[in-house]
Amino acid sequence: MTTHLPTCACCGDALADERRIDFGFNLPDAALGAPEEALHRLGVRALLRVDGVGCFIRCLLPVRLTRDTELVLGAWTEVDEATLRRAHELWEQPGYADLSVEGTFANRVQPWGDDLLGAAVTAKVTDPEELPCVVEVRHPVASRVLTRTWDRDHVLSRFPQPLPVDVRTDLGGRWSVLRTAGLGASFADGADHFTAPDRSASVSLMRDDVPGRAPEDFLTALLSGAPDTRPAQRVREPLGGGVRYAFWLTPQDSGRPRHEFYGMAVAPGIAAGLHCSHEDPADLAWAQRIWRSLDHAVNTR
Repeated sequence: MTTHLPTCACCGDALADERRIDFGFNLPDAALGAPEEALHRLGVRALLRVDGVGCFIRCLLPVRLTRDTELVLGAWTEVDEATLRRAHELWEQPGYADLSVEGTFANRVQPWGDDLLGAAVTAKVTDPEELPCVVEVRHPVASRVLTRTWDRDHVLSRFPQPLPVDVRTDLGGRWSVLRTAGLGASFADGADHFTAPDRSASVSLMRDDVPGRAPEDFLTALLSGAPDTRPAQRVREPLGGGVRYAFWLTPQDSGRPRHEFYGMAVAPGIAAGLHCSHEDPADLAWAQRIWRSLDHAVNTR
């Protein structure tokens, strides 16, 4: 299977370390939509004054995740004018190591949402080679962001950008699927979409409108009109209480420029349908992995 390396949302560099995931916010929430002429960066991209909005310093917010992973958010802290000027004076100077910042968190981050936005924070330089790091959050709920260890899938599935790790994504109805490393995520037209330039996957749920129908019979109805592929291009497997089925088409079979994979996981009364499209024939293994990851037995968050 082709190796797909995701890249940093901030700088575009390849992300190879699964133990630390860096994610950056380009602007404070209050500055989103502001005209470019209203944005004034003080020498470095981490120091920002926005006309009519306020002053901001970009800081790091570390979040502990399960599976020995750390999420490091490059987010914005709103500060007063004097703090911004002092940071500008010390930046890239020996005194930077002693910089301490008091302000309020200026980005909405899921799954914490409004609890974190506007919370009072303290950030200090803990590594002279990095941005100031948030070391204290003074809010009864938002403070848990620093003190708790969070479920990795629960947190990372809220980030639509490509990530360097696989993330199990809740589809609803006790179904979940693996969003593999390097794929961006979106939801549209009733389906979850996972995409990269050379491949894509979409998953949707389908409820059986015939009460009590067996999963095998529901599958037969779902396959009505499907192409009759060669035995080597289809597979059927058991699924606890149901059945999995998949078939795939090559460009020669379908007349399309990419390989197509169609998979279903059928349980009593409900099914999950998967469609994958990929350029590299070797990515059939990737599509089959996503198909086999479709799971209705785990009650996800």
